[in-house]
Amino acid sequence: MTRPSRILRLDASANPGASSSRKLGDILIEQLRRREQTLRLRQRDLNQDIALIDSDWVGADFTAADARSLAQRERLAFSDDLIEELVWSDRIIVTTPMYNFGVPAALKAWLDLVCRAGVTFRYGNNGPVGLLEGKSAEVVVTTGGVPLDSPVDFVSGYLRQVFSFIGVEDVTIIGADRMNIDADASFARAKRQIEEIYPAITAREVA
Repeated sequence: MTRPSRILRLDASANPGASSSRKLGDILIEQLRRREQTLRLRQRDLNQDIALIDSDWVGADFTAADARSLAQRERLAFSDDLIEELVWSDRIIVTTPMYNFGVPAALKAWLDLVCRAGVTFRYGNNGPVGLLEGKSAEVVVTTGGVPLDSPVDFVSGYLRQVFSFIGVEDVTIIGADRMNIDADASFARAKRQIEEIYPAITAREVA
């Protein structure tokens, strides 16, 4: 029996009650459930309990694992938990608005906590090598006035690069951009994109 797909969902909007990116994430999860009834889901709100790295964290990370003090191990414990979620997952879903042309601070903090040399990437003869191969990612991005993939979109390309850095090469961007111009039309286009990329499996296809 094939095991259920394991999905890690990460929500970055600081305004969860009115977040269009989160609503599109809900639609994406529902569409995936229509394709696979038995998927397993872990979900994390990145605005809850995400801490910034500091000199103590860096010192602990740069100390060999077998030489770390108890305090250093405790300092890295939350990062270890976040990385365990990534290792567990088959697919990572990130929902994020664009804030001031880039990613929200909470998402940047999460990335800093999971990009660790010797754990999620290593340095090889030809540069860094990602260690989380075989996974895919969907990134749901909303913007107020910036077109995605424009010269001032510092979200899409950045997230593709960082995921590639840790070994996740299969990255799909789902965008509802320029929502300040026509929010309903932009949201509808993103919803349609989800439905076209991940069409629901019909009963005939299952049979």
